[in-house]
Amino acid sequence: MASTEAQHPTSGGATGAEIANVVVRLMSDYTGRGPTKARTHFSTNLVTVVLEDLMTKGERSLVNDGKGDLVLTTRFAYQQTMRLDLIAAIQDITGREVAAFLSANHIDPDMAIEAFVLTPRGAAEPEPV
Repeated sequence: MASTEAQHPTSGGATGAEIANVVVRLMSDYTGRGPTKARTHFSTNLVTVVLEDLMTKGERSLVNDGKGDLVLTTRFAYQQTMRLDLIAAIQDITGREVAAFLSANHIDPDMAIEAFVLTPRGAAEPEPV
């Protein structure tokens, strides 16, 4: 049976706000515009940041012109480009290693999720490949 913490994610208080703020700042630094809403959710080994209202005016124009796939492709490229900065920030704030970073965008509604799978507490560092 899953733990209560895994079943009921929390927003993480001050740590959650710090994570949301750094993700918003990095999005803004990389894309020229950050989301207007961000909320962090924690469970045992997972940190998820839900972002809303991310698209730039240019991206909205592309979506209105039927080029939503181009916007999603570009957003994915941004997220892959900033992944090392995102991972470093999460590791710094949580004091835990990030085992995996996952990212996804949605056009309507305009939302994204940045998810960080953390190495379990007390787990040995993975061997370098």
